[in-house]
Amino acid sequence: MQYFTTLQNNFAEWALLRNFPQKGEKMSTGSTITKTVWQYSEPLPDETMEFLRGIAADCCKVKNYVYGKYSGVRHLNSLTPVYGILNEMRRCGLREQLNLPAVYYELAVADAVTDIKSSWGIVRNRVGERITANENLTDSDRLYLRTVLKMNGVYAAVLNRQEYEMPRNAAGLDIDVNRLNNLLCRLTRRYLTRPRTDCADAFRISPNGYSYRDGAIRIVCRTPRKRVSIPLRDGRTSDRQINIQIRQNDVVLAVPVETRMRRHPDYTGTVYAYIGSRDMLTLSNGHVYGAALEELTNPETERLARKNRERRRMYTAYARSAEAGDARKAGNIEANNLGRDKYDRQKERERQRTTTFINAEINRMIRDEKPARIVITRAVTKNRTKIYAKSANRKLARTFNGYIRERIAYKCRLHSIELVEISSKNTGSACSSCGSEGKRQGTAFVCGACGYAGTIALNSARNIQQKYQMADSGSHV
Repeated sequence: MQYFTTLQNNFAEWALLRNFPQKGEKMSTGSTITKTVWQYSEPLPDETMEFLRGIAADCCKVKNYVYGKYSGVRHLNSLTPVYGILNEMRRCGLREQLNLPAVYYELAVADAVTDIKSSWGIVRNRVGERITANENLTDSDRLYLRTVLKMNGVYAAVLNRQEYEMPRNAAGLDIDVNRLNNLLCRLTRRYLTRPRTDCADAFRISPNGYSYRDGAIRIVCRTPRKRVSIPLRDGRTSDRQINIQIRQNDVVLAVPVETRMRRHPDYTGTVYAYIGSRDMLTLSNGHVYGAALEELTNPETERLARKNRERRRMYTAYARSAEAGDARKAGNIEANNLGRDKYDRQKERERQRTTTFINAEINRMIRDEKPARIVITRAVTKNRTKIYAKSANRKLARTFNGYIRERIAYKCRLHSIELVEISSKNTGSACSSCGSEGKRQGTAFVCGACGYAGTIALNSARNIQQKYQMADSGSHV
């Protein structure tokens, strides 16, 4: 079941050459929005599965070729727009060598460029963390470095030792430009990696690469003017780019569809919500939705930690047996302990259970509160200078905070609700009753100045309300 997780996590990254908006983020024309539905095929014959796996394997080769050629510093400034790279890839001869139809080839190139851009985003974040943690840098040094990181052309020029115009924000600063540029190059080299994929179980296809007939989707094959038929379990059709995910003896299609936006005349209130890890949504009126979310996610986090420790021991034993020449033992370990089917199936089942709970609670909140507007804080990153314990890092790695925000945004668009995000500054440490600095004691918040006592989540939700109302009346958020 790993295919669902991979597909859902990567779906938002397919921004290049797609002709449908990202799920829950952009409204299409008129009063509809686009969402993704899953469509299943009937069991397929071996020759069809062999063809599909061959297309996916070739798309994987195309991606790795693009990763190898364009993920270095020389091409940083040529990643946007993608059309320049596409034109080069059309002329390089790889498509003809693989005999891969353009409806698969060009989208594989676009996906690879998206992955490279994402890897550069990770590099920028890590370099930014090191800049924040470096005590030998002055405020002017940090301002210059952060400005360069944000400006793609300047950043590329620095990494390639080329001339560039000093950014306006950094002009006149008392800094050693050469020293800072060398630091930026060292940090980039430390964190820059070349993407690579061995995943050969999925590919995308553009609308001119498929058609429908007799309850089946017919996709382009390697032979000109011929198509491969894939019978579907339902009669839905599409005219958008779709993703085809290969399973053992059938496929799953990720299909974008239009959904009509709903308008509710009786939705008139404003909801101020704090998004937490223990309780999903705590409102300023004291209502809680998604209570005990932590009790749902923490056991699975700990189960995965135990399972991964056991798997690491098995991988170590397998490597030692292979090095010692004990092929029989290594074969037994590989056959009985290193498979991922059961691991992925259990992990995906728990994830689906959690996401179902999250969606149900958001729906219940909207249905009960009937809001015309929802106010939340903007997402913040974890403390970049603090060293977290391993257990805390595991929980942060598996947090559903981002998924909750995505679903709130999507539901707001679906129900024509205004979503407002404000800064989270001072919404957690200040007392919502008197404004003084309070103390956190476990899940409780206590103010020594006025004696207010409540939960951290409720105090934060009320601070969000006060901050928004002050901004709405003319103050700065």
